[in-house]
Amino acid sequence: MTRGDTLICLTVDNRQELIRLRGIDAPGRKQPFGEHARQHLADLAHGKSATVHWTYRDHQGRIIGAVWVEPVDCPGCGHTLDVGRAQLASGMARRAQRYASQQPVEERYAYEFEESEARARRTGLWRKFKESSQTQASQ
Repeated sequence: MTRGDTLICLTVDNRQELIRLRGIDAPGRKQPFGEHARQHLADLAHGKSATVHWTYRDHQGRIIGAVWVEPVDCPGCGHTLDVGRAQLASGMARRAQRYASQQPVEERYAYEFEESEARARRTGLWRKFKESSQTQASQ
């Protein structure tokens, strides 16, 4: 994990691919809450088999997509946990609204819901923000 919205996956043919989670933005490592976000993503995905749904690479060559893994609490369920959505639900990231149009509609609505719930619970990075900062952070 390089930060709370970017990870490295090993492909079936043993190549490393840098994956930027579509639709979310997590703080960088040196920003407030950045290390917590990175560690949470590591807890969700490190060392696990994953499915990546993607359609393009960005200008840095990173795959922009959704990463799905098997949840810890459901062995045998398959890749049913969207780690980007889990980052939002835990308050470890915010939605990247400027890229929302690149998400499938169902995913975009699910991400909006998870972020609003995390804000309402004042969990994760939303613990630190006041109402004016929340509005600014999501723009």
